[in-house]
Amino acid sequence: MLSKFYNIKNLKGDFTGGLVAGVVALPLALAFGVQSGMGATAGLYGAIAVGVFAALFGGTQTQASGPTGPMTVVSATLVAIAIDMTGSLQNAMPIILLTFLLGGLFQVIFGFLNIASYVKYFPYPVVSGFMSGVGLIIVILQLFPFAGLNSAKSTVAILQDFPRLFSETNLYALLLGGITIFIYFIFPKITKAIPSALVALIGATLIAYFTKMDVPLIGEIPSGLPSFQLGGILEVDASAYSTIIEYAIVLAVLGSIDSLLTSVIADNMTKTKHNSNRELIGQGIGNMLAAAIGGIPGAGATKGTVVNINAGGASKLSGILHGLFLLAVLLGLGQLAAHIPLCVLAGLLIPIGFKIIDFKGLKHLLKVPRADAIVLVLVLLITTFGSLIQAVGIGVALACLLFMKKSGDISEQGMEVGAVADIDGSKPWQDEIEFYEKYKDKVIIKHLYGALFFGFTSYFKDQIQTLPKEINAVIFRMDRVPYIDQSGLYALEDIIFDLRAENIEVLLVGLKEQPTDMLKAVDVIPDLVPENDLFDDIDNAFEYLKNTLKG
Repeated sequence: MLSKFYNIKNLKGDFTGGLVAGVVALPLALAFGVQSGMGATAGLYGAIAVGVFAALFGGTQTQASGPTGPMTVVSATLVAIAIDMTGSLQNAMPIILLTFLLGGLFQVIFGFLNIASYVKYFPYPVVSGFMSGVGLIIVILQLFPFAGLNSAKSTVAILQDFPRLFSETNLYALLLGGITIFIYFIFPKITKAIPSALVALIGATLIAYFTKMDVPLIGEIPSGLPSFQLGGILEVDASAYSTIIEYAIVLAVLGSIDSLLTSVIADNMTKTKHNSNRELIGQGIGNMLAAAIGGIPGAGATKGTVVNINAGGASKLSGILHGLFLLAVLLGLGQLAAHIPLCVLAGLLIPIGFKIIDFKGLKHLLKVPRADAIVLVLVLLITTFGSLIQAVGIGVALACLLFMKKSGDISEQGMEVGAVADIDGSKPWQDEIEFYEKYKDKVIIKHLYGALFFGFTSYFKDQIQTLPKEINAVIFRMDRVPYIDQSGLYALEDIIFDLRAENIEVLLVGLKEQPTDMLKAVDVIPDLVPENDLFDDIDNAFEYLKNTLKG
């Protein structure tokens, strides 16, 4: 009977994967809880609720969910605003928890309305700018705790207060934070069997405890099961509803994007296919229950998911066990966590902040289309120093406007654009029939139409993933692609990289000037596609492949 619901052969791998994922999640849950402004306990509660219930009801078999950097930054902003509105964290809790609850509810609604299929249309520069801004916020917000000092809650206020870092720094805290970062980066070179974040957390905490360093600590964490916390949400003042709705939507959208990106990574590692809508429903339920016990919201955690899979996790049980491990820690070791210095948590979060920053996108700012670069920088700056909500809205609107302008410019030049990009490969063109009949089992030909832009990239990737792995080569006919934006550029790069990893040769035929310049600017040509795999016309490509396939 049990075999109908669970393959018992996965039990050992699920147990190991869940345990390792839980160990990785523990220090991060504490650190994200502190950064949120609600305390380490809120981070642990959120990790438990989201970890267990997102796995149970979600649509990705090996997903390990919990508080993440982007979700914590939004939560911290909300907490700061709510405290300003009410005067204290205790008074602000009904606003905060109602926002978290609605954010989870919106995710559930997204799942039932198939919103997951639209999340993929976010332009790369907007996502890149937002994530880089979030990473920068994490780093900036941890500078003062790293130095053993109280910190302002906004990046602008922190930068204004910057001189205090040099006059009031706690040298013990600075030393401990430095030791934490050192262990975090060096320990994996010794062994990867134990997560370096956990070793850094325990090692630096023990140093502080036994040497009696005078540094700020997390403080007491309540032991025992969490209690129901939503009793005050019905008393929230109507004037706060606008803020609550805005941040609930941002948390829902960001949590959905974060989770679905991690689900794709899990798919690639396990060669499975997640259910996007069910994943959003599971994440929403997890976040609603996290709010109910006073925890911060979360999403699919990439690091936890990857270590879960690598340790043998193969089913939802692994994600559930990862959350239950954190519950066991709360019940058994909660009082010991009170001795963890805040500078140690800052030492864990600063490297994580830098990992979230999209250095690839920033490195190519001067090489990608100027419109994409402008959007990326603008979203990054607004995210870091302004409003997270406005950053995404302005970024998407600007990306759409600039694309429409570029499409108009291309049309004025007499080039074919098409209403929307398209791809096909099912029917050979007239000049391909002879070659197709002879080599159709070895070579796939794909025809691209129109500008390769952000609205098309997800569909493009999905189409390529269906290609048979036993083929020798793929030809992309680019004759009718006049323009490629940053999203399209990176999508094409990922596709070519994956095909080359399967020892499938990629030929590009009929490249126009702008796509050629873009591919050369980011070194797709010649690093992934050598010059001898570029052809002006299809006949030369066929001749080359005939000689290659003979050999």
